[in-house]
Amino acid sequence: MDFAPYQSSPPEHSRPFSPPRSNVTSPRASLDRRPYSPSQQHRGFASPPPLQHPQPQRSWQSTLPGAASGGYASEGGTYVSEFDTSLGIRLDYEACLAYLALPPLGAIILLILERKSDFVRFHAWQSSLLFTVIFIIHLIFSWSTFLSWVIFLADLGLMGWLALRAYRDADTLDRFEVPIFGQIASRILDDE
Repeated sequence: MDFAPYQSSPPEHSRPFSPPRSNVTSPRASLDRRPYSPSQQHRGFASPPPLQHPQPQRSWQSTLPGAASGGYASEGGTYVSEFDTSLGIRLDYEACLAYLALPPLGAIILLILERKSDFVRFHAWQSSLLFTVIFIIHLIFSWSTFLSWVIFLADLGLMGWLALRAYRDADTLDRFEVPIFGQIASRILDDE
């Protein structure tokens, strides 16, 4: 018996069936009106379709010396566009780079290099807008050593938290929007 979470055929095909129902009515009326049971399969009724995973199935293809490229591919061998990136890095890692690779400079470089993934481009836009404003705030409060350190520590915490959110949301391609800058980044991305 196959216990894989997503099977190509329903498990009813390999499971032993109950004995056929007799003509005796059941004292429970609910058994007479069941919409589906495995014993109905013998009478010509089709089984319900198997449960499908909402995201495309991906399998890892390693890069060999003679191979063209490696990465995540769908079952048929064609590449899934939602999870493709221009740089060949995994989508979740690349979205984290928007926040961890010396923002806003790393995010701007990512905007220049990444052309395929809207998810990564959104996080790069959001990171470049947000951390440009934070950089200006750093310049304004550079006269105070204490305020500079407080802003720096808050900056590091914000970078880590946004990178973690981007990493976690990569499976579902959800976008976490920072209140003002996320909406601006979404509008810029929609206009591209």
